[in-house]
Amino acid sequence: MISLLTIVALGLLLGMRHATDPDHVIAVSTIVTREHNIKRSALIGAAWGLGHTLTILAVGGAIILFRIALPPRLGLGMEMAVGLMLIVLGLKNIRAIFTWSADRAIASQGHEPLDGDPPRYHSHGDYIHVHAGHPHGSHRNPVAAMDKWFRRYGLYQLLRPLIIGVIHGMAGSAAIALLVLSTISNFHWALAYLVVFGIGTIAGMMLITLTLGSTLAYGQKRSVRLGQHFGVAAGFVSLAFGLFIAYQIGFVNGLFTSHPNWIPR
Repeated sequence: MISLLTIVALGLLLGMRHATDPDHVIAVSTIVTREHNIKRSALIGAAWGLGHTLTILAVGGAIILFRIALPPRLGLGMEMAVGLMLIVLGLKNIRAIFTWSADRAIASQGHEPLDGDPPRYHSHGDYIHVHAGHPHGSHRNPVAAMDKWFRRYGLYQLLRPLIIGVIHGMAGSAAIALLVLSTISNFHWALAYLVVFGIGTIAGMMLITLTLGSTLAYGQKRSVRLGQHFGVAAGFVSLAFGLFIAYQIGFVNGLFTSHPNWIPR
């Protein structure tokens, strides 16, 4: 007979291990590499874990309660969403290369500030550009305008990792729920396992983002560009892994064929 203490311990351990899955770490690293603050890095991990837990409870709870059998194409579609998300996140980070190229082009054309001061890099959220000795209005770029309207809401900056966590939860909820169904027959204990599993996932992802954030914060004290290079590297890894997942789900597992084959894992 499985005891409640065993369920709690197992849920925490497996939840923390689940946070270290490659696609989870890669997705969150594309965001953490843009942060310079250790506390905010931990909040990003917590937001991801919360979004993941909410989906696990909603989808996994429904599977446990109603004994739902997901069709293979739906299951593959939920996993494909993770691959597409990794591709989008990767492209978003890689976009920084074109920003740097534009800055170099401006400098090569001799556009120096009138007062002789070197250009200053400045950011508004994800929007990074160079100041050439002149101010600008916040209305001249869309990200600054959005920040002006929404920065008073503390959860605004955490919305993206929350959504990423929700999408990842969609892909893993079926496998986790089926694992619970095979070992825990009591409905209330099964839901308790999902809750504890989610708490373990939140804790595990917070540790991961804290580690990444503190490493980047230390490195950026030595090189201002280090965070940008890490961000681009994370973007390429995310893009490559996302394309790999999309190929595996779409063609190897048959989402885009007439015979889809889905085994929750």
